[in-house]
Amino acid sequence: MATAVPAERDAVAQAFVEPCRVEVPLPGVVLHRPDEAFDLLAAGVGPARAAASVSAALTAAALRGAPYTLVVSAGIAGGFLPGAPVGSVVVADRITAADLGAETPEGFLPVTELGFGTVTHRPPESLVRVAEAAIQGRTGEILTVSTVTGTASRAAALHERHPGALAEAMEGFGVAEAAVAHGTPVLEIRAVSNPVGPRDRAAWRIGEALAALTEAFGKLAPALESWQPHDR
Repeated sequence: MATAVPAERDAVAQAFVEPCRVEVPLPGVVLHRPDEAFDLLAAGVGPARAAASVSAALTAAALRGAPYTLVVSAGIAGGFLPGAPVGSVVVADRITAADLGAETPEGFLPVTELGFGTVTHRPPESLVRVAEAAIQGRTGEILTVSTVTGTASRAAALHERHPGALAEAMEGFGVAEAAVAHGTPVLEIRAVSNPVGPRDRAAWRIGEALAALTEAFGKLAPALESWQPHDR
């Protein structure tokens, strides 16, 4: 499970009743093992750093002969109202790089319309159903951005381009790119700490979102152990 920062990693770790405190050093990052079945990684902020860190973890696991069967991108996020209010938990059915492309006089073009690349990864449908049922979360598209939205106009533009989007974060697409390169299924789970739009720090509820993340993973972890990669 990959988060951006240690506070998110620790919130996930609290979901385990008796977390062990094993640490595994890797190039540039340290794995934390709260349970025999799961590893946690504070992979860093942004899609590039997240992709590099998760790829390092996946490569190390493959080299020791114990490859991962699933990668989960987890953390807090901004939510698009009214679909994802503060405190809610969102499960991604699509993980999309929302600002990977080009600005043109006619508007934004995703990199796929420029003739190359990928902008969306889709977690296995059966995995999304398992996660949704376990945490009773909301399911929809989660956007990955390199620049967090801070204005109403950008929030409106993103929602117009992605009407099914429920949340915005900064790492999911990078985590998915690494997972897909290794042939590993990927999932993204986000707890909403603030609305997407004008930055109002007084309205952020980070503690509430981290608590929701802990509660969600307390329910999700047993469900993930029962999911099989061939259940696509």
